[in-house]
Amino acid sequence: MKELVISFSVILLLHVPGSLGLYDEFTGDISRFLINFSTRETALFTEYPTGVIVDNATYDFVIVGSGPSGSVLANRLSENPEWNILLLEAGEEPSWVTDIPVACGALEYSDYNWGYTCEPQSGFCRDCMDGILQYPHGRVLGGSSIINYMIYTRGNRLDFDRWAAMGNPGWSFDDILPYFLKLESAHLAIKDDGYHNNDGPLSISDASYRSKLVDVYVKASQEAGLPYVDNNGKNQIGVSYVQTTTKNGKRSDAENAYLRPIRNRNNIKIQKASRATKILIDSCSKTAYGVEYVNDGKTYRALATKEVISSAGSFNSPQLLMLSGIGPKTHLEQLGIPVQSDLPVGKKMYDHALFPGLVFQLNDSIPINLVEEIVNPLTYIQYSEGKGFLTSSNTVEAISYVKTNISTDPDDSYPDIELVMYGISPAADHGVLIRRNYNIDQNTYDKVFKPLESKYTYQVSPMLLHPKSLGRIELRSSNPLHPPKFFANYFTDPENEDIETLIAGIREIQKINRTPTMQKYNATLVRTPLPGCEDIEFDSDAYWECAIRSIISSLYHQTATCKMGPKNDTEAVVDHKLKVHGIKGLRVIDVSVIPVPMTAHTVAVAYMVGERASDIIKNDYGI
Repeated sequence: MKELVISFSVILLLHVPGSLGLYDEFTGDISRFLINFSTRETALFTEYPTGVIVDNATYDFVIVGSGPSGSVLANRLSENPEWNILLLEAGEEPSWVTDIPVACGALEYSDYNWGYTCEPQSGFCRDCMDGILQYPHGRVLGGSSIINYMIYTRGNRLDFDRWAAMGNPGWSFDDILPYFLKLESAHLAIKDDGYHNNDGPLSISDASYRSKLVDVYVKASQEAGLPYVDNNGKNQIGVSYVQTTTKNGKRSDAENAYLRPIRNRNNIKIQKASRATKILIDSCSKTAYGVEYVNDGKTYRALATKEVISSAGSFNSPQLLMLSGIGPKTHLEQLGIPVQSDLPVGKKMYDHALFPGLVFQLNDSIPINLVEEIVNPLTYIQYSEGKGFLTSSNTVEAISYVKTNISTDPDDSYPDIELVMYGISPAADHGVLIRRNYNIDQNTYDKVFKPLESKYTYQVSPMLLHPKSLGRIELRSSNPLHPPKFFANYFTDPENEDIETLIAGIREIQKINRTPTMQKYNATLVRTPLPGCEDIEFDSDAYWECAIRSIISSLYHQTATCKMGPKNDTEAVVDHKLKVHGIKGLRVIDVSVIPVPMTAHTVAVAYMVGERASDIIKNDYGI
């Protein structure tokens, strides 16, 4: 892990024809710089106090999971000196490498990721590696905020107003906007008045590195009819330069924004490498009173006098609940798990599918030249100044929210597609890493993308915001160390609306690339068909359906696995105060409670849920 960037540089150079001379010339200087830099940065980290693990130790609150929601809770609840808090995290601390924004794609192949994959299913991922969809999920202090792409989007006003209308008072946009303001410190050149704050823990910044291409693309998007907007402001539909969770060119995350500043508080214990395996529940009173967890191969118990809180995320919160007897009765009985509460845990899962197969070739060198940036010693010097290529959020440069012409939503301000613009294409690293991030198998890469390795290319990917297809999560067994089963169920909606909406998104991208601004650079769609789609007329709707079902990716925005809703909602697991129905002293506080798919990337909402829930808990106890 310590030499991740160096290793990536070396691997890339060894795979690029004609690059060995560049390697000989530059790598010694780059390596020496990075090693010196890592030594200096490591000295700035103070390890979290470990202390002695005491079995049956008692706390007021036991929090499972240190992702954005859990980290916020740990920070805010420990503001009360009368409360004792235990935060359990299965992973270890992040390192200086995780601060480097452009390293995020490589972090998916590190110990910071649980390494989950979906169950093989027909109908999608035909040209994915091994036919399997990857589901990255952070296993580290800070959770997925350590490995994500740092894109900060809050969501549409209607998202939250619809939460409230579903029977969740206190979650309308007007209710939650103050919490978005509370959490952020915005460093943005263009922002709407009243929608941002500049003194919160989490830094939100414009990307400090931009290619020449992104300026052209943003202008072309406006030419195609998309206004420039602050997508975290008054209006969402339009194009924006990406807003990122970064500070001075480095990642801003749950660990360094919320946990590191409080690690020495006397009333909180932050315990790493501690995997929760069961919530302890009194079967007579139906009250949660603690957590069982494993550390260094030994099993311990931590007791909670007030509450147990699961903030383990959309995958591990439902897993933990089911292991503890909270879930679908039939499923739990099949696995021999005593049922404490029959609830639809994991029965519903929304996800944002992204199609990575739309690539354009240009006649000028305005996209990012990944190889050139990697081998240039100046790149690493610039990073030490908070500038340059390494500060890029893995080359995501602009995003657009679009309401396509097939949307049936009655509100004109509610998008159904997000367009994610990258300053590169999957060919940029010569097949080393990017294709793996997108699940593209070697055969498909060699046929479609490899011929583009020496070309000027870039990519725009449509992301489905409001899928009609529903996934689900099940336990693999009653063994808590076995990963759950994930069924993505992409494109299983009976009316085929998800596919049709993605195709409509492709047409929006094509419209942008037909503008005079893009045609100055002869922006041309790469027309090599994907394997299995060769016999279908290229660029027809039938072709794009074939292509979408061939390669597809998840941006790990899964929600609704522990859905929030009133007791009479047969899909609900928690109420509007995030208390688990039928179990006292237990809450779920993370993005698993989000009842509908977001018009956003979910990390911003994860922080907001933690902030809002902290106040709910304090109010419940008269604080």
